[in-house]
Amino acid sequence: MSQDATLSVTAPPQVEKRTSMVPIALATLSGSALEWYDFFLYGTAAALVFNKIMFATTDPYVGTLLAFGTYALGFLARPLGGIIFGRLGDRIGRKSVLIVTLLIMGSATLAMGLIPTYAQVGFWAPVILIVLRLIQGLGAGAEFGGAAILAVEFSKKDRRGLHGSWPAVGVFLGLLLSSGIFAIVTTMLPEDAFLSWGWRIPFLLSILVIIVAMVIRLKISETPAFEKLKSADQVAKQPLREIFRTQKKGLFVLMGAQVAQNANSYIYLTFATSYIVGTLGLAKNLGPLGVTLGAAVTLVTIPFFGWLSDRIGRKPVILFGAISAAAFAFPFFWLLQTKTESLVLLAMMIGIGLGNAAMFGPQGAFFSELFTARVRFSGLSMGREIASAAVGGFVPLVAVALVGWSGHYWPVAILTIVVCLVGIVAVSLSSETRDRSIEATEAH
Repeated sequence: MSQDATLSVTAPPQVEKRTSMVPIALATLSGSALEWYDFFLYGTAAALVFNKIMFATTDPYVGTLLAFGTYALGFLARPLGGIIFGRLGDRIGRKSVLIVTLLIMGSATLAMGLIPTYAQVGFWAPVILIVLRLIQGLGAGAEFGGAAILAVEFSKKDRRGLHGSWPAVGVFLGLLLSSGIFAIVTTMLPEDAFLSWGWRIPFLLSILVIIVAMVIRLKISETPAFEKLKSADQVAKQPLREIFRTQKKGLFVLMGAQVAQNANSYIYLTFATSYIVGTLGLAKNLGPLGVTLGAAVTLVTIPFFGWLSDRIGRKPVILFGAISAAAFAFPFFWLLQTKTESLVLLAMMIGIGLGNAAMFGPQGAFFSELFTARVRFSGLSMGREIASAAVGGFVPLVAVALVGWSGHYWPVAILTIVVCLVGIVAVSLSSETRDRSIEATEAH
């Protein structure tokens, strides 16, 4: 056998080198889990701890209002973080920004675990808390968008929906971690010990997630789409200006879809828990248990719907989610009104794990594909966080006010249908994005 013949047999075929999706999935999942671990942890602490040890007031209701006021500040800071870090993500790269946002969020959360109380430093305690909350919100403003883009830009074309769903899975994984750890701490410690030092443990434990996520993110490379932009000298100099000049439609489609999913999510995660206890007079642990079970369901349904969007398209899956969520608005409350614990839990599991998950699962891929590679980070982060800030913190308050005004659940069910209709209209106006090139630099 000749040397040439030998070489033709033994030489390996030339194939395109691809980065393994395992570290990419872990990098996006862990960061998103940390982001929402932080946010849900703060919400729990605001209700149980900060209203008692951070604000000087003899009225517990006022203390709770002040604590949740600082909670809302985090949502208001997120759009600014989305704009700032989204622009940087389009200018200097996805990986670098995701490392920075992880450090910002993680540092703020750790600092919350070390913050002095009002009894120790007076009014500086709530001031420090507010500053940390704003810092946390700034970092979180670009985390989901950046993580989704990282996953999608590394993914094969027929797996973008599945891989783009991992940041959404991380949202509910963070919820489960924060609620679970807080439940353990509050159960194991007497109230005095919990208020004295035990509440700090969940915040300090975030160091474990930070270390794991940082190690993973430092090891991955920059995405192929951004590397191609750099090598061709096509990095956008003014991504925000370019979005409003050439890709406004994608921005408004994203915001409409996000309003529907985000509002729907907070009706279940926030309003429903208070309605179950305050209005229906059921056990205090029933609402949180329903949220926990619903979140557990989404760990399966969100990646399923992401995968399904790879098979049949993003639009059909998201529209199914919005339509089914609207259709379930009244049945959800009918199940709650039975005051039967099993039916209440079933209602929460369906509400969180079906329509909401169908809207959420394909978001990472759908929102990324709405924009060109040049402005993707800015468009996704800015649009998503503005829409979230507009509804996330206000929908539960509006829902509570509607029940107080009417003495009935029907206005909240109608509100749910209205926000779903916003999403249905927005997504219907978009063309299908599944087959778009993720490296495209020209607007569709």
